[in-house]
Amino acid sequence: MAPKILLVTGDAAESLEVLYPYQRLREEGYEVHIAAPERKKLRFVVHDFEPGFDTYTEKPGYTWPADLAFSEVDPGDYVAIVIPGGRAPEYLRNDPELRKILKSFFDADKPVAQICHGPLLTAAIDGLRGRRVTAYPALEYDMQVAGASFRDTEVVVDGTLVSSRAWPDHPAWMREFLTVLRAKAPVI
Repeated sequence: MAPKILLVTGDAAESLEVLYPYQRLREEGYEVHIAAPERKKLRFVVHDFEPGFDTYTEKPGYTWPADLAFSEVDPGDYVAIVIPGGRAPEYLRNDPELRKILKSFFDADKPVAQICHGPLLTAAIDGLRGRRVTAYPALEYDMQVAGASFRDTEVVVDGTLVSSRAWPDHPAWMREFLTVLRAKAPVI
């Protein structure tokens, strides 16, 4: 039986930041479940940069079904968790069920992969204090307020926590996360 990985997300998550790790981890032989506030068809977005804009733009992206609601998740069933970015973390950090799930992964020192705005979730459970992280560069101040040491680089590994800035950094992010994951929970 393949080890299971939980991917937590919601509407307005960045399409690439959900689907790339979902497919890459399945390719490695892991079983990946997507959990959201409720079982439904999620609506992802695509972020890109346009000349003349001060920040990224947002366009409709792919849709994908959630396998589980947060209330149905037993963290003990999973060897690791993936936290994509996009706008979803802005509202997901307020979900008490998700905060309990995340805390259990940190308490058990299980591998955690976070990208872009995903660290807003781990900050919400005080999971970044004293850690080294990266995130979408506009979150540098948020990461410092959460007690983390921010690095503006494609990937940062701090123990079992692997963070990255955004989808252009996917290869480095998944390469490092898989190194941590294979050491803690290899596919047999």
